[in-house]
Amino acid sequence: MKQVISLLVIVAISLTVADDEEAICPTLVTKQEWGGIKAVHVPYQIIPVPNVIIHHTVTGACSTKAECGSIIGNIQNRHMDVLNFDDIGYNFLIGNDGRVYQGAGWHIEGAHTYRWNKKSIGIAFVGDFSSELPVPSALQAAKNLIKCGVATGEIDQNYKLYGARQLVPTESPGVDLYREIKEWDNWSSTW
Repeated sequence: MKQVISLLVIVAISLTVADDEEAICPTLVTKQEWGGIKAVHVPYQIIPVPNVIIHHTVTGACSTKAECGSIIGNIQNRHMDVLNFDDIGYNFLIGNDGRVYQGAGWHIEGAHTYRWNKKSIGIAFVGDFSSELPVPSALQAAKNLIKCGVATGEIDQNYKLYGARQLVPTESPGVDLYREIKEWDNWSSTW
């Protein structure tokens, strides 16, 4: 009888954890759904990664799944055809439609921040956020994605959050978005 009760408690705890992860984890628009192509090569990461790096794409913003898919497809083509990357460089992209789009994905080394790719997840907001912010639903989607990464063991629970400009010579993620992320959990001024 004690074994049955113990088993039921374990099952109940497992279901609660699964429900919490579902509540946190945003639904991803898969690479197939946005029209992306498969990676040429897939370099895996050791997880959990200790860093999250925020970017912007310096493209037009998008507010529909079709618009976002088109812009992200162009980014992937540029990364693969012009820059010779194995895939789109970002792990995930966030549209102004509030959706999270799969880039390279979880536990895959991206190509977004020189010397930091092996030890980070790169999240890019689709658009130019030098003088405006992404919509609130996009900002929340990014926060939920990070929480999901922590809950599922992809991101270290003591991760550090950076804007790309802190680590490499770039303006990314834009002045306004950089100012915003400095208020987020785990933002770090040092590395």
